[in-house]
Amino acid sequence: MTLKALGKPLFCEALRRIISTLANKNEELQNFLGTVDRTIIGLQDESCKVTSELELEMEKLSSALEEKGVELREAIVEETQRKKLELQKQLSDGKFALLSCEELLEFANQTLSISNEEEFLKAAKEIKERVTMAPAFRLTTRPAVSESMAKYSVDFSMERSALQRLHFLLVPKAPEIDISSCIVCDNIISFTWQPSNDAACATSRPTECYDVEYQKTDVNGWQKPAGETPWEKICDITDTKVTISGLKFDTCFTVVRVRAKNKMAAGEFSEPVTIETRAYNFSFDATTAHVDLKVQGDTVTWEPQGVKSHDPRLKGKENKSSSRSATPSPNKTAAIRAGRDRFSGESYTVLGDQDMIGGCHYWEVRPLADWKSLTVGVAYRASLGRFDQLGKSSGSWCLHASQWLQSSLAAKHNNRSKALDFLIPQRIGICCDYDNAKFNQPLVPAFTVWYGGVSIATGLQVPSFMENFLSRTQSLTNLLQ
Repeated sequence: MTLKALGKPLFCEALRRIISTLANKNEELQNFLGTVDRTIIGLQDESCKVTSELELEMEKLSSALEEKGVELREAIVEETQRKKLELQKQLSDGKFALLSCEELLEFANQTLSISNEEEFLKAAKEIKERVTMAPAFRLTTRPAVSESMAKYSVDFSMERSALQRLHFLLVPKAPEIDISSCIVCDNIISFTWQPSNDAACATSRPTECYDVEYQKTDVNGWQKPAGETPWEKICDITDTKVTISGLKFDTCFTVVRVRAKNKMAAGEFSEPVTIETRAYNFSFDATTAHVDLKVQGDTVTWEPQGVKSHDPRLKGKENKSSSRSATPSPNKTAAIRAGRDRFSGESYTVLGDQDMIGGCHYWEVRPLADWKSLTVGVAYRASLGRFDQLGKSSGSWCLHASQWLQSSLAAKHNNRSKALDFLIPQRIGICCDYDNAKFNQPLVPAFTVWYGGVSIATGLQVPSFMENFLSRTQSLTNLLQ
């Protein structure tokens, strides 16, 4: 073989790596261009938004100035009218007093020319009385009000200076998440943050509230996803801490970030913080399900395919007048035979699709309405045959609950059973401490359902109360020894 022939495979492999690198770079650039396009569109929308907000604020400011001008002008007019009325009354009273005084003066001058002493004394006495009562001597000769309007003078130089200093609202700086405060427990995430201590922010409009966003990811260290995965939002938080509850931990990590907002502006988000949120996630492995079990998402139900007589618990329950045959159709028989990994016979069982090879895991099971018999537990996948029932072999551990004829609850393992004196719960939590139980093979969740069904809840952390519970409670293995 020539060197040329030997080199071709190497060159082909190198070329394939180059092609892969170029394809990845091509995808990265396409995502980048898409992001730039969206940013341009967002920029235009944001520009229109802030321009509209500016016009609205200017209209409000102009309206406020106009209203204040009307108020001040009305005050000046009212004061002017009040003073005018008082001065006009004084003017009228003065004119009347002047007329009265002129008449009295003329009468006094005429009295001086009276020669008859008796008439003179009579006229003089009348003049004296009229002088005492004359308006001219009871009227003040000072104006009731002054012409000054000094108290209505204005100086808006400070306000004008403030108007000249008008500028765009300062955007709050990004808060800083306190990583040491992040707590993950019982599928709840809580954390706190510190507001920015930037001096410019301290003199601007104060922060009124915060927005928190979180996003699930399987990448340790946040990277903007190519598919623009939406952020979950919690808005208008008035405190500097938050608790996010009701979460399903179906990814390895959760990324959180926070931003501050004032009246009109929202600041940039803080640096994202990645919080580990690992939990055990699995689904029903439909390929293992007994043909009479129907798997739909996180629910499995017992739906017999018209062959009930093979279960001894149902003998005598059939309608004797029923004309249906107890023999499965050829098509169904073929389907059963085709599913070589399915459980068969009276083992109405289905397994989980994710192995456990270490650690402590937790999930929950809820019986559906009208159930009669169910079994939940764990098993070595490799140890179960198609007809094996849970709890009857050394490779399965389970809790069996029954409402058939009477209620009962029992722990089962290796064909041994121990009755439990507990009421059957509406929710069953399964905690599998693989390492401390000293399992030696991969485990899977296992379920048996007869009449009715169950649903599962996964992506759950081991509850905090389980630590104390496990320390004082025997495991199923020890319970049956």
